[in-house]
Amino acid sequence: MSDPSAYTRRQFLHSGLAMVSTVSSVPIFLSRSSTVMAQTAGSLPTNPGIPEDRVLVVVQLSGGNDGLNTVIPFGMDNYYKSRSGLAVRESDLITLDTNAGIGLHPSLRPIHDMIGDGLASVVQGVGYPNPIRSHFASMDVWHTGDTLTSKGHGWIGKALDTTRSEKKNTSLACINLGSQAPLATQGKFVKPVTFDRPEMFRWSGRDLHPALNDTYDQLNQPSTSTPGNSPTDFILRTAMDAQVASDRVRKAVNQKPATSFPGNSLSRQLKMIAAMVRAELPTRVFYVALGGFDTHANQAGQHTRLLNEFATAMSAFYKELKATGHQQRVLTVAFSEFGRRVKQNASGGTDHGTAGPMFLFGPQVNPGLIGEHPSLTHLDDGDLIHHTDFRSVYASVLDNWMKIDSTAALGKTFNHANILRV
Repeated sequence: MSDPSAYTRRQFLHSGLAMVSTVSSVPIFLSRSSTVMAQTAGSLPTNPGIPEDRVLVVVQLSGGNDGLNTVIPFGMDNYYKSRSGLAVRESDLITLDTNAGIGLHPSLRPIHDMIGDGLASVVQGVGYPNPIRSHFASMDVWHTGDTLTSKGHGWIGKALDTTRSEKKNTSLACINLGSQAPLATQGKFVKPVTFDRPEMFRWSGRDLHPALNDTYDQLNQPSTSTPGNSPTDFILRTAMDAQVASDRVRKAVNQKPATSFPGNSLSRQLKMIAAMVRAELPTRVFYVALGGFDTHANQAGQHTRLLNEFATAMSAFYKELKATGHQQRVLTVAFSEFGRRVKQNASGGTDHGTAGPMFLFGPQVNPGLIGEHPSLTHLDDGDLIHHTDFRSVYASVLDNWMKIDSTAALGKTFNHANILRV
């Protein structure tokens, strides 16, 4: 490098504005004015008619969760006939509905307790018409809410796009905890902040060269000039928004929790979300994922561990929210891209299927079982037939909880699933 101090603003922009979160995070911080960010830094934003203190958390169970060994139809003979080596014995499961013969996997005891406390519900038989058994294609359907082309922007991103205005900064509207921003969170205008560890959500130029550090600090000096539309103004707004967002997030997650969390990955993510909710960040949607559900072989042990992680993490999350006084603000939706086939395979596992359960958590839900379990005798080429379109769950969440018109996000109007008390 011939002159290490000769960094122009153009070079600064091309060097990355590298918040070491993800590549997809670069456009996250763009806003009409950094002044708006400063004005809204101390409190939740307000938009007429939209209760922006309400938060949605989405938990993605990646790989295709085996719904039949999660919400177990022990009253149906075909369950045990089809799964001689995988079926959970009736004496081991947790009974939810004796008359219908429905129970939960024994690892889901914390969720059973949450149901008893009015904090959890299970929607049975969720799917979509003409299901796809490919991980990527099916996930795209769930992420876009589009069963025909599964292209374009995500359902969350499109929903948040409709709330955007010239006077509102959206740089923290959606936060994804992970290495890559999911399609569901990608809007035309609103993009998610994405990071795995909070210490990585910061300006990385300080670690690369003093000249980059000096340039960044100069860009973030208070200015008396009115922000305009020049390249310099663009960089100024971007850098200031990034710094404010980064500082707020890292300060929030450094708070000591009021309760304890298990030491698993999902709990770590939810602990950070609970801290950001407690700090009242202007974030409407948080997104996390738990992988490992593609259980083609030796399913029993793996599935047990994953369900235990899911259940204990969700229980700890809502205990923390209650302890900090924010439980009423947060609704959580958990989904997987598809269920598994009814019959187990020769490897002690299950192959890609179709319909499966969704879980919802929070004081707002109608607790317990929602809908009937799909038939195990009336099948579609060996797979369950769904009776609840996942978009009816999305529509209820958007219209009734977020108070955002679901039609814009889903492309058409869907009847609401009976999932919420609000």
